[in-house]
Amino acid sequence: MEVATEQEWQAARKELLAAERELAAHERRVTKQRRELPWVPVEKHYAFATDDGPKALPELFDGRSQLLIYHLMFGEDWKMACPGCTSVGDGLGGMVTHVNDRDVTLIAMSRAPLEKLMATKAQRGWTMPYVSGYGDDFLFDYGFAFRREKMSGIVRDEFDMGQLLRCC
Repeated sequence: MEVATEQEWQAARKELLAAERELAAHERRVTKQRRELPWVPVEKHYAFATDDGPKALPELFDGRSQLLIYHLMFGEDWKMACPGCTSVGDGLGGMVTHVNDRDVTLIAMSRAPLEKLMATKAQRGWTMPYVSGYGDDFLFDYGFAFRREKMSGIVRDEFDMGQLLRCC
């Protein structure tokens, strides 16, 4: 770690602040692009396991106009969920009411069977709705999960596999 004078630190900090502002402006542009993505009708039937029994995709909206799904990485054959995702999961429960007040339903979804999800939810004291996509194509169809045969090739070109595998 370099030790600098206060003036050198101030100059470096101003340079960093300019870069941070540039990054924030870029993030706003990307956010605008995301919001402008076209909508696509979902015509396929998807079924999910929930602690209230099986539900189809429209039922997950719980009467609200929008559904926000946090993909909590927890594969069907994993012993535990991704540590980073688990950390995010620890804070999701407090957000549910605020998001619901804005006509949005917030849920967490994983590939693991419901029993594993409910055990993790109980162990962590989570209160947010947690849904299993185990046995359904939803997470595969929307690019949140990948079948093993696709992991070499298409996905390898799109992601740094080392980062993907190190996450969990």
